[in-house]
Amino acid sequence: MSEIKISAALNVHNEETNLKECLETLGFADEIVVILDNCTDGSKEIAQAFNAKMEEGVWEFEGERRNRAIALASGDWIFEIDPDERVPAELADEIFAKTGAGDADFYLIPVGNYVGARHVRYGWAGNFGKVAYVGLFRNGAKNWHRGRVHLGFDITGKGGGTLSAPIIRHLGCSISDVLRRVDRCTTSRARELAELGEVSGYAGTIRKSLGWFIRSYLTKRGYREGAIGLAIAICVGLCPLLSQFKAKLEVSSSAAGGGGQ
Repeated sequence: MSEIKISAALNVHNEETNLKECLETLGFADEIVVILDNCTDGSKEIAQAFNAKMEEGVWEFEGERRNRAIALASGDWIFEIDPDERVPAELADEIFAKTGAGDADFYLIPVGNYVGARHVRYGWAGNFGKVAYVGLFRNGAKNWHRGRVHLGFDITGKGGGTLSAPIIRHLGCSISDVLRRVDRCTTSRARELAELGEVSGYAGTIRKSLGWFIRSYLTKRGYREGAIGLAIAICVGLCPLLSQFKAKLEVSSSAAGGGGQ
């Protein structure tokens, strides 16, 4: 029987500050696939130093970019990881064991979210600060939907549950970094809302934002984290509101620009 081969798949846009540390934790993988999306920094040179299989280009939609990384992977199993994540030795050992067992087709990877050196366990909600994801799967089992931010996917086969060891995710060194992440995410979400024609009124959006704040701070027990839990709950609640504000401005700007021609 041939040895099971594992491919690690990454999507990268100007991640030179994160990429090296991420790749250093992927020694268990037989192959590293890196998609370089419109990179203008040193990400390519870092990936080359790890003998990664690379493809450069410009992808407008994250779903298409992620599917391209999967398509390039030649392993029997694919492990999806983002550049701001790290694989501890315990998780690497568990991935190796599960892929060799052959009794499932995909697994959930638990996530430990860090802000600086602090492990923030509570308060994550919505698409902000994932707590688990389908990150380990047989080649061909997972296909991402087209989209910018709120991505869905199709998965086939038998699920094997959630692994025990978490992946380590660094959301930034400070709340300022977290706020910059909110800005990037809501900009992408605004474009998606404008394209889908889902720009809504303020009243409904404010209710949704308040609902997400309550979900983060109370339901997901963000209050247990003290001040940082409150800050994260505010960020979670701001996401729907900022996305709609930006979408309205983008739609208005586009309409004004079109009318002036």
